[in-house]
Amino acid sequence: MGSFFAGIKAGTLSGILYVAGLAAFNVLLLYVLKSNVLTAINQANPVACPMNANVNGSVQDCFDLVISVSVPFVSFVSIFVVLFISGIFGLYFDSLPGRGATVRGLFFGAIVVFCMIFVVPLLFGLGLVYAFDEASSAATALFLLCWTPVFGYLLGRLYKKYTRAIEFSSQNPDLLKVVVDGRDSTGRVKTFATTSSHKLRAEIAEGASFREWDATEGIGLEDDRSFETTMEVNGDGKIVGNVGPKY
Repeated sequence: MGSFFAGIKAGTLSGILYVAGLAAFNVLLLYVLKSNVLTAINQANPVACPMNANVNGSVQDCFDLVISVSVPFVSFVSIFVVLFISGIFGLYFDSLPGRGATVRGLFFGAIVVFCMIFVVPLLFGLGLVYAFDEASSAATALFLLCWTPVFGYLLGRLYKKYTRAIEFSSQNPDLLKVVVDGRDSTGRVKTFATTSSHKLRAEIAEGASFREWDATEGIGLEDDRSFETTMEVNGDGKIVGNVGPKY
């Protein structure tokens, strides 16, 4: 597990940049291939272009509606989709495949672009990426191939910036388990949001006695001699639970 809120924090800047880039590309593509777009709109609405339930407009009116309303609306919705996915990225960061924040960010970038192409249109009936003919499909595919890795890279790097990695170990894993926020973390490296606080507990085997916690600089412990305490994460580091036989 990782940090959901650190994921959202990382996804805010990278997500806004990503969605804004997609929206700008679509507007540019629509204008560059305007004649093709007008033909596509006319084929879809051969008699009149519906502006709303009661008003019909021209093909140009429909084109202007796509530019001024459809693209901004779907972009706004997409920001929340990206933020939610970024939060999931942060929450499951420690379990994701690949080494390093950048590789994991790229992996989630692929998930985001899948949602932009398939999930958002399915939920709202509008696509953030417009592909209405072969030329637009090719241009869109090339843009996504180049733009999505940028988002994934930024997501991974920003998540790393906003979090710290802590390694948890036990002097004797058979006698003491390190439990963080209710989860066994013995022998694991976990990421936490900077300045966040977490419950730290030593789960002691029968016949053993807890001694103390050893923590490197950057990790604050409320009471290093208590088997159950609170840690504050300010930097990367390591915590070791010391244990011995009962007297």
